[in-house]
Amino acid sequence: MFAPKPRLNLRPPDVAGSFYPRGESELKAIVESLLAEPKSSGRGRLLGVIAPHAGYMYSGPIAASAFAEVPGHSYARVLLIGPPHYVSVRGIAASSAKAFATPLGDVPIDTDAIGYLVDQGVVSTDDRAHAPEHSLEVELPFLQTVLGDFTLIPLLVGDASPQDVAAVIGAIMDGRTLLVVSTDLSHYLDDVSAKARDRATAAAIERLDYATLGPYEACGFSALNGALCAAQERGWMIRRLDLRNSGDTSGDRSRVVGYGAWSISAKPAD
Repeated sequence: MFAPKPRLNLRPPDVAGSFYPRGESELKAIVESLLAEPKSSGRGRLLGVIAPHAGYMYSGPIAASAFAEVPGHSYARVLLIGPPHYVSVRGIAASSAKAFATPLGDVPIDTDAIGYLVDQGVVSTDDRAHAPEHSLEVELPFLQTVLGDFTLIPLLVGDASPQDVAAVIGAIMDGRTLLVVSTDLSHYLDDVSAKARDRATAAAIERLDYATLGPYEACGFSALNGALCAAQERGWMIRRLDLRNSGDTSGDRSRVVGYGAWSISAKPAD
């Protein structure tokens, strides 16, 4: 027998078995259980969500609050933006992969959209940064569960300005595209200090203040600020769905990481 030809251009899961279960059935059960808890607000036309990206035992319930908003809407693709944690990125980095894999299956990449962004000079390609990165990967099982089939535009946002990120969002967003912004909030403060800082961060997010937030407020501040800039330019609304930290989910309040979930929607017509 011939050995099966290895699949090319597939970005394999890097944190399956650590941030979330490796087994398909176990992962599916956990995601479905998390999504069963929050109830969708059903308010307005949903354009996107902001969700955390830690291990599911820590941030899973908060992420589920964001993704529970998606059922009932129809999207053909997802623009997923988040921070690089392991390899520094200049500007905004796409992947050359044709699909991103999780234990729930492969998510095809919208290579035409990425090719357009690269041709326009607004993103580059950096597979070294994407290979170990969890900030985008951990959102995919939620998206696979609530959307089923969709194509993906995965972008890691490094030192890009809010205006540059907003321009990319504006170039991609349409009625069939969901924006997902991946970020955690404060890191490794005590519970009382973390809650104070995260409340201030949440207030900045909700007033669309893209000039205030930095790495101490949110690890994905560059992607987040770009989304806030786009929201301000386009008259979008951002509404809080959840705001907790790892002390609330794990019980250890001595050194916590903050998590929040928000919906991004169009303002209702007058």
